[in-house]
Amino acid sequence: MKNFAAIDFETANECRSSVCSVGVVIVRNGEIVDRFYSLIRPIPEYYRCFCSEVHGLSDDDTCNAPLFPEVWRQIEPLIEGLPLVAHNAMFDEECLHKVHNVYGMDYPEYEFHGTLQASRRTFGNTLPNHQLQTTALACSYDLTAHHHAFADAEAASAIALKIL
Repeated sequence: MKNFAAIDFETANECRSSVCSVGVVIVRNGEIVDRFYSLIRPIPEYYRCFCSEVHGLSDDDTCNAPLFPEVWRQIEPLIEGLPLVAHNAMFDEECLHKVHNVYGMDYPEYEFHGTLQASRRTFGNTLPNHQLQTTALACSYDLTAHHHAFADAEAASAIALKIL
């Protein structure tokens, strides 16, 4: 796979629609050509401690952030015609679908590919687990800012370039 958009969402709470940040890495002809990151004011607008502990974001970070439709208007032209790649594609695809529903936005049927599933196929039992940071390291990418949406999207792009 040489052309794709790697995407990662972080959520504020247990609702998949509560995206509070997004990272996108655009790859064309096997090269990163664009990057995008934004905080997002989540809907519903509250944070669960377990989510904040994972990604370090809180209401203080996103209370003045743009809403999802404004952010998506910037992302949509960047990803047009590209398949989307995410490590846990089921999670990120569900987030994208749910947040589109919350805002009554038409949801295009994006083509998603998962690097988690590809890691399991490619590496099997040779890795201790198939978490993003483990798979990234196996693909020669050192993920130091795990659970930052941009860093996770960049790691997914590195994995995709190696094994998809």
